[in-house]
Amino acid sequence: MMKFFRKIHLWLSVPFGIIITLVCFSGAMLIFEPEITRAIKSDVYYVADVKEQALPMGELMETVKSSLPDSVSITGVTVFSNKERTYQVNLSKPRRASLFVDQYSGEITGKYERLGFFSTMFKLHRWLLDGANPHGDGMKIGKLLVGISTLVFVIALITGVVIWVPRARKKFGRSLSISVTKGWPIFWKGLHVAGGMYALVFVLAMALTGLTWSFDWYRSAFYAVCGVEHTPRNFAQANTDARSDKGDSRGGRGGERHRGGRPGGDGERGRGRGENGERGNRHGGGRRHSEFGRWQQVYDEIKANNPDAPQITVAQESATVTLGTTGNTRASDRYEFNRRSGEITPATMYADSVEADKLRGWIYSIHTGSLGGLFTRILWLLGALLGASLPLTGYYIWIKHLTKKKKPMPQTA
Repeated sequence: MMKFFRKIHLWLSVPFGIIITLVCFSGAMLIFEPEITRAIKSDVYYVADVKEQALPMGELMETVKSSLPDSVSITGVTVFSNKERTYQVNLSKPRRASLFVDQYSGEITGKYERLGFFSTMFKLHRWLLDGANPHGDGMKIGKLLVGISTLVFVIALITGVVIWVPRARKKFGRSLSISVTKGWPIFWKGLHVAGGMYALVFVLAMALTGLTWSFDWYRSAFYAVCGVEHTPRNFAQANTDARSDKGDSRGGRGGERHRGGRPGGDGERGRGRGENGERGNRHGGGRRHSEFGRWQQVYDEIKANNPDAPQITVAQESATVTLGTTGNTRASDRYEFNRRSGEITPATMYADSVEADKLRGWIYSIHTGSLGGLFTRILWLLGALLGASLPLTGYYIWIKHLTKKKKPMPQTA
């Protein structure tokens, strides 16, 4: 029976090992994308000088609006708890477009633009750089290969544990050690065996959640196992997720996310609501009614009731409050308001959200390692890098074994 598991472990890993390495490595590179992007483009994401009072939100939005072409409208603005962060102004198009504005001076500091390196890593992670439109109908080759390779990786991890257990019973300490003093062959073997065990929980968590973006049948089964009925994505929640991803520069790695976060048409459809606003509408003595006139009032009221919220997004007739940076990082409360009076109607609390929407947030948070904040993200980074090394060390061990078998027998006199 053990021979069977060894063969499964080897002959599934050999053809897909390189793809597994690429997917794990590119995923690792995306984990700290937000922080790296903000550090490199600090002039876009941070204000030059923090002042006591920000300019009124309506005034800022009118400033941004005057710089946009007529075909593009403002769909919302995200305000971060960090007063040094610029406001993020979300636009109707192109997809996931946004600008950043200094809330103290009114200066537009730049636009959302993913760094080239991270854009390449994301495409590699999700589609193996497949140039076909990943959001169109049908399964794309790159996406399919990523999904199949991830399934193979799960099987390889499980069979690896089955092979490891008998050895661990005999020499447990040795089975978890990586020697750096006994030569390269011993080191690579230790890294493969012990490294695989150290990374097991993390890479399994990434793989099992990542597969929900690869196959519909797997996603339905995953939700069923979790006791949740899979339902079409809630557009309001999709809008919140898209804004959250974009604020973190992940584009869904999800953010697609990405950790995790996953780019798609849902977010675009969700944010299209009321994007034409009331341009040109008049009320009260013939004076022009600004579509952003009540945004500051709504923000102030919501902020007063949610002083610890990491970010608040005010949009056309709605506002969302992100609840935290740990656990389900996509958890949010949603408010509706009257755009004329600014009166806020009863909120839709996260606790009352559709279970499928909650699970989506947890899947994203687990896949990207953001569920425990900085600590778990560091663990996920190390786990993903170890996961990327497993096929390479496996190839080394396999090739060494083959060459050893082919060595000619010494001639005897």
